Amino acid sequence: MSDSKPKSRQAPPKMPLKSASQALKPKTDMSKLITSADIKQRQSELSALRYLSGYRPEVVAQIGQLVDSNALGAHFLSRYPRVHDIRTDKALYDMTIELKNTYMRQSDPLAKVIFDEKINVSHHALGLHSYVNRRQGSKVKAKNEIRISSRLKQIPFELLQMVVVHELAHLREKDHNKAFYQLCTFMLPDYHQYEFDMRVWLVAEEVGQSPYA
Repeated sequence: MSDSKPKSRQAPPKMPLKSASQALKPKTDMSKLITSADIKQRQSELSALRYLSGYRPEVVAQIGQLVDSNALGAHFLSRYPRVHDIRTDKALYDMTIELKNTYMRQSDPLAKVIFDEKINVSHHALGLHSYVNRRQGSKVKAKNEIRISSRLKQIPFELLQMVVVHELAHLREKDHNKAFYQLCTFMLPDYHQYEFDMRVWLVAEEVGQSPYA
């Protein structure tokens, strides 16, 4: 047997201690990290493009690029620099009746046209057309009423007119069929362009880039 003593093991070299500030210093630039707020904002921007469903993908992509660069409001303002001056129910009624008497004189009469604060534009509801049964003595008469979202007091005249034309067309055509849109373009030849622009405004509203806010 060997009487040599076992070799002693050497302790591993000690690592240099970091200061507290060095130990806590992040290796990643925190300003470049995506936060939950960023994710929510992006989700909102993408969901807002639902207003353009049905349009060509390249058109939707163009609007999406304007949203991403925070330029949608300025783009919209360049096309429509001013809002209309129709502020009262009477002014709205007079505008609507003028259109009706010009293009739909033979249609059922309108009993009421008003701005309505209860209509929420974020749920695709810009205006409503309804039949209201009212009793007059022993008779019950059905009257047509049109209600327009109060939010539309702050938009260009052309877009307000488009919504009014849309609701007027429902006096004759209840469904959104070919005859309905033919009637809309009869009253307003650029109806389809204005409908698209209205949808773009809805996108701008939802992502906080409306030029009229």
